[in-house]
Amino acid sequence: QVQLVESGGGLVQPGGSLRLSCTASGFTLDDYAMGWFRQAPGKEREGVSCISNSGDHTYYADSVKGRFTISRDNAKNTVSLQMNSLKPEDTAVYHCAKSIVAWCGGTWYRSSRFNSWGQGIQVAVSS
Repeated sequence: QVQLVESGGGLVQPGGSLRLSCTASGFTLDDYAMGWFRQAPGKEREGVSCISNSGDHTYYADSVKGRFTISRDNAKNTVSLQMNSLKPEDTAVYHCAKSIVAWCGGTWYRSSRFNSWGQGIQVAVSS
């Protein structure tokens, strides 16, 4: 049974930082790429970042590039998203997701490439 559980969300001021963590179980984490997606009120789900199974390759949406960093610790069954210089437009529910393959690929941002999702965790950036 695949399970993904996010933690680390909350409310921060603009310019602040948060670190999201995703704890995985029910599969061999280092066999799969992992991603983070988000959905803000009234908007479509957006791919935020993806990391290959080995951690050798990472991808980011233009809107977060330079501010967010994805990482993984396969031995601890975790994937993290360090979010710095947060902006109000980063406010959303963030979901951890498991890819169907080991690599992110050129279309990593498409939700159809992921077959398991965490329940989601709220990130709010407001002054």
